[in-house]
Amino acid sequence: MEPGAPWRDPRQGYGYGLGSAMQMQLQPQRSDAAAAAGGVLKRSLGELERWEHQQQHNQRIAMQQELYLRAVRQRTAAAAAVSPLTSAHIAAVLGGGTTSQPLVLPGSSFGGGLASPSSTLSSLTTASRAAVPLMQPQPQLQRQVPLVTSSAQTQALGVSRAPVPPAASSELFILQELEKQLLGDDDEPVAAMSGTGSAVTNSEWEETIQQLNSITAAPSPGLHPAATPKNNNNAGMTGSPSNSSSSTASSSASCSPPAPVAAASRQLLSEAAVAIADGNLETAATHLAALKRAGNQRGDAEQRLIAMMVAALSSRIAPSASASTQHLADLCGAEQRAGSQLLHDISPCFRLALHAANVAIVDAVGDHRAIHVVDFDVSFPQHKGLIQYLAGRRVPGTSLKVTAVTDPTSPFTQSLPATLPVVLGELKKLAERAGIEYRFQMVSCRAAELDASKLGCEPGEALAVNLAFALSHVPDESVSPANPRDELLRRVRALGPLVVALVEQELNTNTAPLAARFSDACAHYGAILDSLDATLGRESTQDKARAEAALAKKAANAVGREGPDRLERCEVFGKWRARFGMAGFRPVVLGAGIADQVAARVGPSPPPGFTVKAENGVLRLGWMGRVVTVASAWR
Repeated sequence: MEPGAPWRDPRQGYGYGLGSAMQMQLQPQRSDAAAAAGGVLKRSLGELERWEHQQQHNQRIAMQQELYLRAVRQRTAAAAAVSPLTSAHIAAVLGGGTTSQPLVLPGSSFGGGLASPSSTLSSLTTASRAAVPLMQPQPQLQRQVPLVTSSAQTQALGVSRAPVPPAASSELFILQELEKQLLGDDDEPVAAMSGTGSAVTNSEWEETIQQLNSITAAPSPGLHPAATPKNNNNAGMTGSPSNSSSSTASSSASCSPPAPVAAASRQLLSEAAVAIADGNLETAATHLAALKRAGNQRGDAEQRLIAMMVAALSSRIAPSASASTQHLADLCGAEQRAGSQLLHDISPCFRLALHAANVAIVDAVGDHRAIHVVDFDVSFPQHKGLIQYLAGRRVPGTSLKVTAVTDPTSPFTQSLPATLPVVLGELKKLAERAGIEYRFQMVSCRAAELDASKLGCEPGEALAVNLAFALSHVPDESVSPANPRDELLRRVRALGPLVVALVEQELNTNTAPLAARFSDACAHYGAILDSLDATLGRESTQDKARAEAALAKKAANAVGREGPDRLERCEVFGKWRARFGMAGFRPVVLGAGIADQVAARVGPSPPPGFTVKAENGVLRLGWMGRVVTVASAWR
């Protein structure tokens, strides 16, 4: 046999890839004398068989290396970046230098975070090139590296199938750890290798890939509405390699459900309000034009709210004197007053708040026969309930005198002559059937002129003052230097009533800037519309339509007007409490069972979203977690 390829001397090692130091020392070299005398080496049959087995083993190693290089992709680890393997580290392994301490891979299970695989591979390449001079087949550098195979020859050479433990500090263990950290992409199917001649078995490959898939493919939780991105254009995850932290954020955005249309519409409404507040009317007009397609006055509660708010904001873009005059006339007209009365009657949040005010009045007057109620905004639903409550006391000879106070300077006074006569006729009939003497009078005076003599107060009367949904129509210091709102409270305090009942919407449309005022009004009126649908159903009735038309005019004035033209000036309860305190009032705690009484009037099966909560002596009524109205009593 001639020496040379392919009959290479089997006594020379076979490399594991280019520049590798993993060479197998098959048998001790013959003596120099035998080599010199032999000239042409003579091989026995046993040597030839061992060489063939070693050749097959070398081919399997080459296949494994090809699969290894094809499966590895450049990915960036999710953990914090740690310096990759240095050239000295790799040279120490590839060069076969002896070390007293085991080499710990950055990112392995023995310490450190996983460095970038691309940088690690680059370091491997650089170190392997730097270690090429060390790869010469010198006896002192040849090392026996155990490979996990099933060949009988390798078993005869003392190679074990069991993996080398970490305490052995072997280079095989280090490279296997590196493989486990680098192999992770499952988007490219990998052909299963046979159980022989593979340094990583099929079960190890499958287990590693499944573990990494369970991490990278785990769905992320959806985002909270308050944290949902405005624009979510990620349709799904892509298969291209990317930074793992970016992939996590992208998967969170893409796996979360798209923002509801309602939330997107409200967000666009808020942006339109901000644009108007900043004077960017062109942007606001663009937003409102897009929102008009989403609004529908005959749709669901959200669609009706959008239509209502779009109309309110649109009135600010191109205001005109004639439009403003017409708006104020409609807001203070007879139809608006009638619609507001219907709203107080059909909405549970308004109706039950007025009921709570009646309970406070009846509890305060006790067993008095002569009762005088001073009212600044007579509401038929409330006074109807008050007569029924007084009749339920069964006090013989009960008389009820009602004094309606109107301000000649208020634009809301103009509708009273058209609406009060009808209301008075119905209330008198109801009082006669209940056996209660009923008297009614109207007094026109300013807040500063209010006193007991003008109101016709008589000794022995049990005086009660009703301020249900009245004070929010009285200007305050932000509109008039005279501050009629606080002046009215001081004048009422001077009357010495047994109780003052206050009912107002929990809404700040008085001094809040436009953007905040609009956001608050949008949530408030949206809750009212939703409660009407839950109470009366989606089908629109005539009463419901009139009530919602009145509500729309209130919203248009609250967010669409500024200065003296804004007549709807609601405040939150905290501000009312401060005003009553400065006027000299102290709170009267509503009865402990008033919440149960109010809730009982809802019916045997109240709407699931309706809430009644007695807190700190006041009653809060709301819908779906939003407080709509607050009833309180003062003295």
